[in-house]
Amino acid sequence: MSHGFLPFLRQRLLHVVPVVAGIALLNFLVLQLAPGDVVDVLAGEAGAATPESMAALRAQFGLDRSVIAQLGSYLWNLVHLDLGFSYRQNMPVFDLIITRLPATLLLMGLAIAIALAVGVLLGMLTALKPGSLFDHGVSVLVLFAYAMPTFWLGLMGLVLFAGKLGWLPAGGMTTVGLDQGWWAQVLDVAHHAVLPALTLSTFYLAVYTRLMRGSMIETLGADFIRTARAKGASEPRVLFAHALRNASLPLVTMLGYQVASLLSGAVLVESVFSWPGLGRLAFEAILARDFNLLLGILLLSSLLVTVINIAVDLVTALLDPRVELQGARA
Repeated sequence: MSHGFLPFLRQRLLHVVPVVAGIALLNFLVLQLAPGDVVDVLAGEAGAATPESMAALRAQFGLDRSVIAQLGSYLWNLVHLDLGFSYRQNMPVFDLIITRLPATLLLMGLAIAIALAVGVLLGMLTALKPGSLFDHGVSVLVLFAYAMPTFWLGLMGLVLFAGKLGWLPAGGMTTVGLDQGWWAQVLDVAHHAVLPALTLSTFYLAVYTRLMRGSMIETLGADFIRTARAKGASEPRVLFAHALRNASLPLVTMLGYQVASLLSGAVLVESVFSWPGLGRLAFEAILARDFNLLLGILLLSSLLVTVINIAVDLVTALLDPRVELQGARA
């Protein structure tokens, strides 16, 4: 794989440019169909605004120009790595995204880590004794986790663990006014992240459990597993060194496909728990008709999905030497 890594990476990065450009163009045209703009929101918040003042604001923001002219300016700014200005937040879009991105990445990372760890463990345990009482019990729990809407689970978690029991914070990422050492701040963020991370991970945990169970059952029945056992390999070695590595390939592939849905789920979870990430910022941008900000978030999300899919291809090639990186012979 080492010889094919650089050609593969170069080829995929070249593919990223037209894909992202197409996504940016599509996002811009779709948002132009939405009713209203940021001037309507600002006028509504002000309580009153004359048609002349609203026209002046549209001229100042460049919203009075034709769609073609606005599209040209938007694409020209993108070429110069300028995501524009949020007139609602009164900040450059890039600065707003950078301030919110770490919170979303933290939430997504925790959710995926929980889903993978628990999903792989439950999938392995149920695959060892399919049809057992434990297998049926896990299947019921997985079905429940798969079927329940994310926002409903989040609201129920708030009612139970924050409202009734008082074990966890009701929202936010940090405790207001906390002024202690860095370790105390880390623990405080972790305390606030428990509910949103568990809520976001629930659906994916169910998917990975079922996927791991099926893949593990199939792998344990393969010829190379029987050969390893015949040669005297211990059961832990058979499970972890042989079966788990091969059974994990579908999970890695599925993870790459689910990054986009994970970002979509973050919008709901961050809104329910007041988590200061990109998802909540996107929701606020939609309400405020702040299309410059929304375009920047959508563009960054598409870049993030593309980069993670490239990383998934690399991890797949590392796990399975039989996989040849496309473009390795270029």
